[in-house]
Amino acid sequence: MHIPDGFVDVKTAVTAAALAAGGLGLALNQAKGELPPRRVPLLGLGAAFVFAAQMVNFPVAGGTSGHLIGGALISALLGLPAAVVVMTTVLIAQCFLFADGGVTALGANVFNMAIFAPFVGLAVFRGVSRLLPGLRGQVAALAFGGWCSTVAAALACAGQLAWSGTVSWSVALPALTGIHMLIGLGEGAISALVFAAVARTRPELVGAGAEEEGPRIPVRYGLLAALGVALFAAPFACPWPDGLEAVAAELGFEHAARVAAPAPMPDYVFPWIGSVEVATAVAGAVGAIVVFALAVLLSRLVVRNAKSG
Repeated sequence: MHIPDGFVDVKTAVTAAALAAGGLGLALNQAKGELPPRRVPLLGLGAAFVFAAQMVNFPVAGGTSGHLIGGALISALLGLPAAVVVMTTVLIAQCFLFADGGVTALGANVFNMAIFAPFVGLAVFRGVSRLLPGLRGQVAALAFGGWCSTVAAALACAGQLAWSGTVSWSVALPALTGIHMLIGLGEGAISALVFAAVARTRPELVGAGAEEEGPRIPVRYGLLAALGVALFAAPFACPWPDGLEAVAAELGFEHAARVAAPAPMPDYVFPWIGSVEVATAVAGAVGAIVVFALAVLLSRLVVRNAKSG
């Protein structure tokens, strides 16, 4: 659902960027008071996992693929401010290193996938969890929250395209939300499975005690797991166009896509490597390490500023 350059006009790009900057600022400010130093590495781990997981497209229907967004999952595990930081870090790296999402559309992508999707996913997760207590209830709540977050991001994307005049609202709304209702099923299933695995193996990372506990999980092993996904799964992901690409082709506005700035590893392919699979694996590994480092660095700066203040 990464919007490329050319799909949104200036007023939409500027408005979305302002909303995204405001949301990120609020998240960073709130993280100052809520983020214990011992949990900082978990933000890097979350960023590396989301980045690697987003490289693994899965088939949906009619030659269309989808991939995990991850906002609902990260917000359920780490809280909304941390999720905004994690998702924003991933989207910035994807934009400038891999040309996945346009530079001029970065604000729109951050608003859709780093702010709106985690907010909706967490709100649904908490609301349903109150009705369905216990771990099974939480897993079911996150499955539904992940689905809702994907549809919500698609809804915001449709609105941005319509406001830009790229495609009419009456056409964009059913087309984008329809395909992402299917993609959201994968989002919900993956989010629920990961949440259940974390809750069973490291219950201190979820629930009421999560804010006080430090990361007992060896973060280096989690990072190795994310690297494993990037190295061994991403090169064999489904090559079909994702939901937005498929809709753009179907509705005839894919020609509006532009590349505003070159990227060192466009389309997740590391240069100077002949094998596409190996080039994709190397690019994925580099990206996972970069987003891990960026998320940890940004989080440490926030914690350090909170202490000095």
